[in-house]
Amino acid sequence: MKIHPMPAAERALKPRQNLLRAVIRYGAKEPVLTVLVAALIALQILHPRPLASLPALVDWETVMTLAGLLVLTKAVEYSGFLMWLAHRVVHRIRSQRGLAYLLVALAAALSTLLTNDVALFVVVPLALSLNELTPLPLKRLVIFIAIAVNAGSVLTPLGNPQNLFLWQTSGVSFAGFVLTLAPLCVALMVMLYALTAVAFKRVELDLSKDTEPHPVDRSLLGVAVLLFAAFVLLADAHRPGIGLIGVGVGFLFWRPRIVLKIDWLLLLIFVFMFIVLRSVAALPSVHAAVGQMHLTTPLRAYAASAVLSQFISNVPAAIMLAEFSKDWRALAFGVSVGGFGFAIGSLANLIAMRLSGQRGMWLQFHLFSVPFWVVSGVAGGWLLLHF
Repeated sequence: MKIHPMPAAERALKPRQNLLRAVIRYGAKEPVLTVLVAALIALQILHPRPLASLPALVDWETVMTLAGLLVLTKAVEYSGFLMWLAHRVVHRIRSQRGLAYLLVALAAALSTLLTNDVALFVVVPLALSLNELTPLPLKRLVIFIAIAVNAGSVLTPLGNPQNLFLWQTSGVSFAGFVLTLAPLCVALMVMLYALTAVAFKRVELDLSKDTEPHPVDRSLLGVAVLLFAAFVLLADAHRPGIGLIGVGVGFLFWRPRIVLKIDWLLLLIFVFMFIVLRSVAALPSVHAAVGQMHLTTPLRAYAASAVLSQFISNVPAAIMLAEFSKDWRALAFGVSVGGFGFAIGSLANLIAMRLSGQRGMWLQFHLFSVPFWVVSGVAGGWLLLHF
C-alpha cells in the first residue's frame, strides 16, 4: 500500500489549525477574560489610545488589596480550619431544614471576611461530602448557598470585589462602610431565611457517619489571622501596597505554595476590566447614552446598577457606573442587589453551579433567584431612601 505524503500547504496549515483550536478551547474555559481581551482589541482598532496610557486606567490600589486578600484567604483555606469547623458544627443538625439554615449562615458569615468565592470553595464541597453520607436536595442547597454568599458579602468591603473597589474609591472608613451596608445585609438575610423555611422540609437526617478527621495547621492559621488583621488596617489607611509586600514576601519564603496557588487569573481579569470599562465609559456615544439616564439621584444610580448587573455582572457594573456617579452608597446597594436575578449577575453564582457538578441547575436557580432579585430590589430601594 502506497502512502501519499501530505502536501506542503496542508502541513503549513495544520499548526495554525491546532493553535486556533487551542485558543477556542481556552476561550470556552475562560469566557470572561476572552471577552475582555477581544473588547480591548476592538477598542484599540476602532478608538485607539496610546498603549502607555492604559495602565493609568487601572485602580492599582484595589488590585493590590485584592491580591493581598487572595493570599491571606488562601492561607486560611490551606490551614484546614474552615473545613474542620464546618464538619464539627453539622453534627448538631437533625433535619434538612436545619442543615439548610446552617449552610446559609456559614456561607454568609464566611463571605463577610473571606470573600464570597472563598466561602463557596468551603461550603459547597461540604454540602457535596454530606450528600455522600445521606441523600440531600443538593441542587437546592447549592442555589441557596450561592444566594447566601451574595447576601452576606454585602456587609463588608472584603466580602466581594465590587465592595472592595467601591470602598477604595469612596475614601470611607472600614467601619463606615459596614454601618452603611448593614441595613441592606440584614434585610437580605431575613428574606433569605424566610425563603429557606419555605423551600426545605423538616426531613430527619443522620450524619453520624461523618467521622473523617480534619487536621488543622495551627501555626499557619495563627499567622494568617494576625496578618489578616494587619492587612485590613493598612488597606483602611490606603496603604495596601505595603501590606501586599509584607504578606507576599513572607509567604513566598515560608509557604510558597500559598502565593503560587492564588487566583492570578482573577487579578488579570480585574486589570482588564478597569482598562476596558473605563475606555468604554470614555467613548462619546456611551458617555452621552449614560448621561441621558441622569444618575444624579441616589434612586437612579441604584436602579441603573441593579439592572446593568443583570447583563454584565455586578463587578463590571460597579466599575463602569462609578465613572458617572460618585454616590458610592447607591452604587453599592445597587450592585449588591444586582448579584441576584440572572446567574451572570454575580460570578459567585457561576462558580457555585460549576463546583456542584450538577446538571440542570439553571432553571431551578432562576426560579429562586429572579423573584429574590425583584423583592430585594424593592427592599433595597426603600432602605436606600429611608436609612
